[in-house]
Amino acid sequence: MREILSIQQQLLPDLVDTLKKRYTILHYILVSGMVGRRTLALSLNMTERVLRGEVDFLKEQGLIDVEASGMRISAAGRELLEKIEPLVKDLFGLTDLEERIRSHYGLRQVVIVPGDSDVSPHTKKELGRAGASVLRKLVREDEVIAVTGGSTLAEVAYHLTAANPMKGCWFVPARGGLGESVELQANTIASTMAKKAGARYRLLHVPDHLGEEAYQSLMQDDHISEIVQFIRKARMVMHGIGDAMVMARRRKVDSETTESLQRDGALAEAFGYYFDREGRILHKMPTIGLRMEDIQRMDTVIGIAGGKSKGEAIVSVLKHGHEDVLITDEAAAQYIVQRLTS
Repeated sequence: MREILSIQQQLLPDLVDTLKKRYTILHYILVSGMVGRRTLALSLNMTERVLRGEVDFLKEQGLIDVEASGMRISAAGRELLEKIEPLVKDLFGLTDLEERIRSHYGLRQVVIVPGDSDVSPHTKKELGRAGASVLRKLVREDEVIAVTGGSTLAEVAYHLTAANPMKGCWFVPARGGLGESVELQANTIASTMAKKAGARYRLLHVPDHLGEEAYQSLMQDDHISEIVQFIRKARMVMHGIGDAMVMARRRKVDSETTESLQRDGALAEAFGYYFDREGRILHKMPTIGLRMEDIQRMDTVIGIAGGKSKGEAIVSVLKHGHEDVLITDEAAAQYIVQRLTS
C-alpha cells in the first residue's frame, strides 16, 4: 500500500491532491451531519466555484445527498470513507505517528485524527466521531462503562448511534458532577450515551468538589454508597485530559492548593487527580466516584483529548502508565512525538 502511494505521489501528484481534497470535503460533510455550500467553502478555505465542481462530482457518484437545507453524506459515501480511512491516514502521515506513540508508551491502540482541536471545531467533532467508533468496537455485552465530563466527551456522545445497540450495557459517570454547563457534566454525557447507544444508565447526583466532612457524610448515605459501588464495577472508562491549571480554575480549587500545584509543577488533570511532568500524582480532589485503584483494575482505559495546548498534559498522563487507548489529534500527536526525541 505505501509503495503504491509513493509511486502515485511521484508520478501522479495531482491525483493524490485530488484524493485528499475530495476526502476532506466528504469527511467534513459526514462530521457536520448537514452543511450548506457557503459554510463548507469558508470552513475549508475553498472558493465556492471550486467547491461547486467537487460537490457536483460527489453527487453524481452518489456519495452525498443535496437538499434545499444543505448537503449530507449518503450511505455509499459513509461506506467509502470507512474503506479508505487507512489509506488517507498514510497520505496524511498519521499512521507513523500512531505507531510511534503506541510503541513508546506500550498502548494497545492509538487513533489520530487530522487537524488541531484548539483552532478547529471540526477537528473536535472528528475526535468525538473517532471516540464513538472506538467505543463501539471495544465494548462487550453487559458491560459497565464509566465516562467523565467535558466538551470532547460530549462530542463522543453526540456521535454514538443505536445502529449497533450496546445490549445490556450501563453508562455511568466516573465521578460527581462538575460545576459547569449541564450539557458537559458526566451525568448528562452518561445518560446521552446510553440513550444514543440503546443502553441503560445510572447517575450520581453529588457535587464534584467536596470537603472531607461532606465526602464522609455522603458516603454514609445508603443510596449514594450503592451507586458508587455500581460505578466501581466498571471495566471500561473513557476520560478526558485537562491542563492542570485550567482545570483547577474550573473546579474552583482554593488558592492555597492551586499555588501548591503550580509550585510542584502540575501539568495534567484526569479523574480529579493532578499529575506532574513525569506522571506522578501530586494531588487528589476529594470526589465521589472512581478511585485510582479502580482505574488500575480496569480492562480498558481510553483517554481522549486534542489540541496542541493539551500535548504536555497528555504526555504527563501517558507517563503515569495506566492508559490502554489514546484518541487524539494531529497537533497534539506531533507535540507528543517531538517530546519522544527531545
